[in-house]
Formats: sequence, structure tokens, C-alpha cells
Amino acid sequence: MVVLLSTVLTNLGVRLLNKTCCAAQLVSSSNLCLLPELSLLSTETRNRRYSVVCLLGKQEAVNQTKEQNHSSKTRSRKRVRKLVLSEGKEEDENYGLICPGCGVFMQDEDPNLPGYYRKRTITIKRDVLEQEDYEDQIDDFDGLDEHGDADEEFKIDIEGATRKERRLTEGGDFIWDYDEFDVLIKVDKDDLDLNGFAPAGVGYGNITEEIVEKERRRKEERKLTKAKKKRIAREAKRESDEVTVCARCHSLRNYGDVKSQTAENLIPDFDFNRLITSRLMKTTGSGNATVVVMVVDCVDFDGSFPRRATKCLFEALELAKNDPRASKKLPKLVLVATKVDLLPSQISPTRLDRWVRHRARAGGAPKLSGVYLASARKDLGVKSLLSFIKELAGPRGNVWVIGAQNAGKSTLINAFSKKEGAKIAKLTEASVPGTTLGILRIQGILSAKAKMYDTPGLLHPYLMSMRLNREEQKMIEIRKELQPRTYRMKVGQTVHVGGLLRLDLNEASVETIYVTVWASPSVSLHLGKRENADELWRNHFGIRLQPPIGNDRASELGTREEKEIKVAGTSWDVNSIDIAVGGLGWLSLGLKGEATLTLWAYDGIEITLREPLVLDRAPFLERPGFWLPKAISDAIGNQTKIEAKKRKKFQQNCTIHPLEVSA
Repeated sequence: MVVLLSTVLTNLGVRLLNKTCCAAQLVSSSNLCLLPELSLLSTETRNRRYSVVCLLGKQEAVNQTKEQNHSSKTRSRKRVRKLVLSEGKEEDENYGLICPGCGVFMQDEDPNLPGYYRKRTITIKRDVLEQEDYEDQIDDFDGLDEHGDADEEFKIDIEGATRKERRLTEGGDFIWDYDEFDVLIKVDKDDLDLNGFAPAGVGYGNITEEIVEKERRRKEERKLTKAKKKRIAREAKRESDEVTVCARCHSLRNYGDVKSQTAENLIPDFDFNRLITSRLMKTTGSGNATVVVMVVDCVDFDGSFPRRATKCLFEALELAKNDPRASKKLPKLVLVATKVDLLPSQISPTRLDRWVRHRARAGGAPKLSGVYLASARKDLGVKSLLSFIKELAGPRGNVWVIGAQNAGKSTLINAFSKKEGAKIAKLTEASVPGTTLGILRIQGILSAKAKMYDTPGLLHPYLMSMRLNREEQKMIEIRKELQPRTYRMKVGQTVHVGGLLRLDLNEASVETIYVTVWASPSVSLHLGKRENADELWRNHFGIRLQPPIGNDRASELGTREEKEIKVAGTSWDVNSIDIAVGGLGWLSLGLKGEATLTLWAYDGIEITLREPLVLDRAPFLERPGFWLPKAISDAIGNQTKIEAKKRKKFQQNCTIHPLEVSA
């Protein structure tokens, strides 16, 4: 009876103690008082069983509290995670499908929101399948010749042989004198498989080692028929096509432009300091190193160098320079100068490496773990760079690829995956600034459990390209090896670089200086007198002085500001100084003496004076006047023809016929 009552009491206590332990204690104590049979038990036994009941209730209450906290945290996280961009964390995959091309969370509900995509639908056409099967059957017989294998060439038609056998028999007796009998039983001696005899080898007849080796290679090649090769190619193509990307990536990959500008405006800005810098500064062990690969564009080195975004990282590395223990735990910095194939071929790699290191120190970078010159398009320096990163990161390290917009980060990572043979989705490559939107965690390129992260491009508002629209950005984009255009300037002359830049020579200790323009060949130039510069700019801005396109774009680009520059040089044969314009290119000056110039540019555009990147100028000089690209020249010519036709038609309509006058 006592055992039964204790069991009932325990179950009752567990049920009543689900919410709080205090309520359970009150209920249990009241039950103890109401049941007089429990008084027969000793005090120690009652306390022991009472404590067991309390512990059970308390443990269940704690578990329930944890579940409630976890569910509320998950709900709050899901509420917050109505996110647009991924952060490169493992739990990001739990909140939705991530675009492997740009790192945006994908959705298939509203095409006017970021990350829209269409679900893949597989439609199989019967005629296509029949055509593929027919090609496979035909290809099985390709490659056979007179000396083919007996198993592939000697094939017996059972039904046909049965019909012949019926014709050869009359009344059950076999006709031995039938002519088709010899044809039926005739078998090539080479096709006979004679057991007990070894195949003919070297030394038999005219058979040599070359013939035997050639026959062996032919048999190995026949093992993989053309049909199998085509089937393997089709399967590989299907696997590559199965990767689903968002509509934005699809449009950028196929058309080079953004599909929906409405969705583009809803994409939030990327917070580099919150999402990347805080994770980079976490100290790591020696076997779990963090490597920061800083990608910089050689053609626009000063404009693409991320000194502002990585300022805190530079300061931490500079402070830890004298502390060996702290320097081991901080990230390792590797500088990669990309697009070296776009620079003039006369630059030697040694001089370019020295120039890159000098400009990196001028930008505030501390001691670098490595400096590499690479070109993902031409596959230059990619293999050695990847080997160095693997060695530096170790088996469990994290590699962060950072850089300015359109610096070539995604293109470099795609070159890594191609060189390593990693089966990963290709990152979206486009000349549009800000192609990558979120942090993409990439596995398979590095060894063991090391991870590589592709980060969004850093926004540099001081670049000239940020002021232009998409058509104008294409005009200033450098796609081929740079070619110089050199002018000989006198005092009182000016050079226009499209409608974006103007350089005046005010004073000089010498009669002339050389000015070499390093910019896209789609940018028009003009050399003329300084007193006519303002009138020329008003009349030809956006027409002959392109980019920008259209004379109404002047007010949208900003206010023009003048900056006085004093330069000095020691020789006319080589360039003495560069004037770099962020997002456009640079001007090289060659002189033997001193000169004072005025540079006209839009407010907020970064102007940098630096040592010359290319020492040589163009082999020939440009004439004064307009230097127009073929596209601009053709457009102006067509417009002139159209206007001439309109004037001619208008004059014909206004002319009165003589007969009408006499009438």
C-alpha cells in the first residue's frame, strides 16, 4: 500500500511540476499532509522521495525553458533573416537558397524583388530522345575497318540464317551442292578462335613490334566508342547547366547588364566593417591561419587600392610588427595586382613588382606576406599564387578575398577553381561594378578543411566610373592592352580628355613638354588653345567630347574644380611623373625643367601624383585638334548626313516651281 501511494505521489508530482518547481513543492507538500498513510514512512525516506520528485520537475521545467528560448531565438532570427545578402556563414543555408553567382538569397515570388529566379523545369521531347538513341546506335559502328575485332565485325543474323537454312533443305534432306552454302559457312581465318594455339606474335611472318603495339593501341581506343564519348559530353553539359542562378546573374552573364533596375535599387549596402573586419581581427592559432588576399587593379592601382576599408587592419598589423607572438595570430596579408595583361608590354616584371610594392607602402599597407602579379584572363601567375595561399593558410585556415568593385576578385577565384579542377559553381563575372552582392563561402579549392570567401566589392565613391551610366562605363573600360597617345604641349595650350578632364599648361621653364594619355581608346581627345577651351567645352560636350554621352549630362556629373600642379623633370626621353585620375586612367608628363599646370576635374574625384608606371611615350605624336574613336566619328558622320538630308528636303519643299509663278 505504501509503495502504491508513493508511486501515485511521484506521478502526481511530475505532472504538477511541469511549469515551476515552487508550485510543485506546494502541491507535493499538501498531498503529503492529506495522505495519512505516508506518516508510516520514516522522515528520511519521505525527504529522499520528495527530493527525487523536485529534481524531476525542475529538470523538465529547465528543458521546456530551453526549448522556448531556442524557438523564440529561431523565430527572431528568421524575422531578422528576411535578409537579402548572405554573410558566408554555415547557418545561412538554413534560411533559404543562396545564388552561387552573387550571394543573394533567392526567391521565386516577386520578379521586382532581389534574388528572383525561376524554378528549373525539365521537358523531354520524344523526337530528341529518338534522335539521340539513333545517333548512339550509328556511332557504335563508327571506327570499324577491315581489320576490326571479330566480336564487333562478325555478327550473325539469326532470323536470316534460319530463312537460308529453310531454303537449303528440301523434304528434310540437306542440299550440299547449294551455292549459298559456301557463302554461309565461309569465315575469315583471322576471325577464327582456335583453342590451343597462341596468337601470332613478333617474328611470325611480317609481324613486328610496331604492328603489335599499333594493334594494342587500336583495341584500347575502341573500348571508348564515339557514342560513349558523346554521352559523357552530354552528361557533363547537363551537370553544368543544372546550376540555378538568380535573374540578375543570368542577365549579367548573357547580356552584360542588370535585368531589373527596380530590384537593383532594393539591394542594401554591404557593411564591410561589421561583416568582415570584425571576423578578420579574431586571433587564430598557428594551424588555423587567416589570410587576406587584397586584389588591386594594375590599370587603376591608386583608385582600386582599399586603404580606407582596411585601415583598422593595417593599423593592427603595423602595431604587431615588433611583437612576434601577436603577429603570428593576426591575419597574413597578400597583395595581388591583377590585369597585368592590360599594361604595355614594355614594362618589365621586376620593375612592375618594385613599383607595386612602393605604391602599397604609400597607401598605408604594412609589411606584406607576399606580392604577386597575376592575370586571370591570360592565366599568368595563378598557379604560383594558389600554391602560396595554400601553404600560408594551412589545413584549416580561412582565406578572404577582398578588393574594390570591378577589381577582378570573382574572375581570380574562377581561375583558381579551374586550375585546381574543383567542382564548384562558377561565380558571376561582369564589368558592372558591384557584381558580387553577398559573402560566398567556397570549398574545394583549398586543401583539407580550409575555406575561401569571395566578398562584395568595396564601394569607392571617388572614382570617375561611379559618376557615369552603364553605356559611359563601357566607354572608359579598358579591355585590351593600353596604347599611349602623346602630345607636345606649349604654354597656353590645353588637352581635353573626353568631357571628363582638362589639363592646361600655364607656365614652364622650357618651351614644350610631352603629355601622354593612358586611357581607353574609346575616349576622345583634343589639343587646342587655352582661350578657346571653355567655348569648345560648351559646344562639343557630350558630342565630340565623349564620354559622357549627351550635352545634358554636365549638371549630373557635378561641379568642375581646378587644381594647380607643379612638376619637375630631368629628361624629355622618359616620363617624369604620373597624374592618376581614379576610375579613368592617368597622364604621364615628360620634361627637362619645371612647369605649372592646372587640372580641371569634377569635385570628389581622386587625383594622385605618383612616380611613373611607364617610362616610354608613344613612338609618334598626335596632331592638334580632335582625336575621335571610330564609333564616335561614325555616329557624328551619320548624324551629319541625316541633318543634310533634312535641310535638302526642306529647301526642296520651300522652292516654288516657275510654272506656278507664271500662272
